[in-house]
Amino acid sequence: MTRDNALPVPAALPTSAHGAPSPALAELPRHAAREIPFDAAAALTTAVALSAASKEPYLLYENNGDVIWAEGEAAVAEIGADGPSVTVGGVPVEVPHGPSPLAALGRVLDATAQPAYGWATYELSRLLHGDRPVTEPVLRLVLPRREVRFPPDGTARLRAGSARDLDALEARLAAASALVPGAVEERVPTELEGHGADDYRKRVATAVEDIHAGLMEKVIVSRRVPVTEPVDLPASYLVGRRANAPARSFLLRSGGWESAGFSPEIVTRVTADGTVHAQPLAGTRALRGDPSDEDRRAELYRDAKEVYEHAVSVRLAAEELRGACAPGSVRVDDFMSVSERGSVQHLASHLTGRLAEGKTRWDALAALFPAVTASGIPKARACTWIDDAEPAERGLYSGAVIVADGDGTLDAALVLRSVYRRDGRTWLRAGAGVVGQSDPERELEETREKLRSVGLFLVPESAGAAFGRP
Repeated sequence: MTRDNALPVPAALPTSAHGAPSPALAELPRHAAREIPFDAAAALTTAVALSAASKEPYLLYENNGDVIWAEGEAAVAEIGADGPSVTVGGVPVEVPHGPSPLAALGRVLDATAQPAYGWATYELSRLLHGDRPVTEPVLRLVLPRREVRFPPDGTARLRAGSARDLDALEARLAAASALVPGAVEERVPTELEGHGADDYRKRVATAVEDIHAGLMEKVIVSRRVPVTEPVDLPASYLVGRRANAPARSFLLRSGGWESAGFSPEIVTRVTADGTVHAQPLAGTRALRGDPSDEDRRAELYRDAKEVYEHAVSVRLAAEELRGACAPGSVRVDDFMSVSERGSVQHLASHLTGRLAEGKTRWDALAALFPAVTASGIPKARACTWIDDAEPAERGLYSGAVIVADGDGTLDAALVLRSVYRRDGRTWLRAGAGVVGQSDPERELEETREKLRSVGLFLVPESAGAAFGRP
């Protein structure tokens, strides 16, 4: 049965410096909503088809069977070179002062009581853990014009500006769900093995020397691999998703970035009751789908380097949670299990805490960003080392894709195992955690193992029509 309703208007909106409600946010349209029956098994392919046909910015986000697809930009919140900013229909909105740019934007977004979607680049770390300037947006969150949610309960929940907009969105949904993508065998050839190998070995060796000198305990060293042929990102996402078992997955086009990824872990998740989750993965072996996988899994537990790398990562995650959580509430719920993620298997732990009085979901994100498994220990020093040692900014790689819901929850996927496109260039990127016992050749091999999670599934642009691209 179809059911329409209007969403509630929040009780309070951000105010101007004079205490009056911000006119642009006060006039932000309330979305109409509709719920219709839908086959949950078709959710992912339908969302991919909607993405492939879209002419606007969009985000597809999958979380353990829940699929969200959002399109358009009714409002945009960014942190860039000039600090935090919010625009509604191109009209600037005053951002209240706060203890940090992230907290200031969070206050504006929270007051709308609407879901916001977007990303943070790794360079947000410069504002959280250092004093280096940023030259372009490091965080971008949007309130979409339309949205479809596919929970696993056999419904689709639509949001749009009006009943007429809902009708149009429902028609698009029906057309997208009728597409049945066929198998595509063609792949874009990508040189995953040797590109930048010598330089990478040298940087790992330098990192080991700096760790032995007492400058750090751990740092993630990454390398970038170019993709030289045109790639169909929606098709590649669907093919790669079928071959991976990620913690989260996403497909996006927003703020000049395009990306498809199979996130192995979260930066954090904050639930409506204030529970904060962290899920560090550190320690890696290949996963090839053969009997030797068990031997490599056993190696993870025997390898002193891998166990140490994981243990210090869990230690820092616990310390960071304590900075945002109530005293005594932080605990390790699962320590050093093994998670299988596509072409690799990792040592994995899970920690929780409860937000402290006066702390928000944005404080939790700030405390844990960037993930320790994508930066290092101590985090500020490792981030500075990465900025100095790596030849190009990371951008989305090791940043986050973020869903900040209207009910106060937040889900931030760590951006790894992804393909990136910007300014006409497409590339992959992978790194490895370097500690004092690291061997440059082994760390290089670890990047190859991770790159295969994405690089083996890149579909050429010419083959993407099978996935609904017009």
